[in-house]
Amino acid sequence: MVTIQFTHIAFILLLVRMKRMHHRALKSLLYEQVARMGKALSSPKRLEILEMLAQGEKAVETIVAEVGIDVKLASAHLKALRTAHLVEVRRDGKRMIYRLSGADVAQLGVMLRHVAQEHLLEMRMALRQMVSAPELLTQVSRKDLLARARRGEIVMLDVRPQAEYDTAHLPHARSMPLAELAHRLSELPRDVEIVAYCRGPFCVMSDAAVALLQTHGFRARKTLDGVSEWLAAGLPVSAP
Repeated sequence: MVTIQFTHIAFILLLVRMKRMHHRALKSLLYEQVARMGKALSSPKRLEILEMLAQGEKAVETIVAEVGIDVKLASAHLKALRTAHLVEVRRDGKRMIYRLSGADVAQLGVMLRHVAQEHLLEMRMALRQMVSAPELLTQVSRKDLLARARRGEIVMLDVRPQAEYDTAHLPHARSMPLAELAHRLSELPRDVEIVAYCRGPFCVMSDAAVALLQTHGFRARKTLDGVSEWLAAGLPVSAP
């Protein structure tokens, strides 16, 4: 009787141990899946590619030209992002067109950047160097900016390529790609301030736009926000 009872207890303990081992293995598997995302995001070039794709889908050759890498390396980065299901691809004739797998991927990039800025001194120092003229930044909040644009008190100027504007843009913004800006200055009013924006805080197209506008006598500033930052703040964007 004692032997039978002992055997029963030992069996129960074995089941408990197996259950704990199963839970441990399952827990490890879950963390492994999350780590896949971290691995895919561990390359600066992949982060830049994701930021580009947050503006709209792009062909491989466009990514190569914008990011400054060759086709072979771009394909390797895109494969890593596809493996983590962060991007998707479609074929358009001989061209391969990539896009983000969801709007949450763009928000992930914004959050990652915010955390890096909060905790990394090097990040903050680099941003200060990038924003070498802080007086050129608009000083109003996002909601105030939206309200002023709605009332026509400022002109929100989107200086990204037209295709990116067509995908999504800030409300009341006017499209004027940087490459066309110098030839279209006559279309802009001189009696209100112009606020330029592009792809976010790491984008320099808006800096070039502000410099050009000020050279021609316009009152111009920039905002560090782009579409992804606007969405992350819970504000609306305009899209087809």
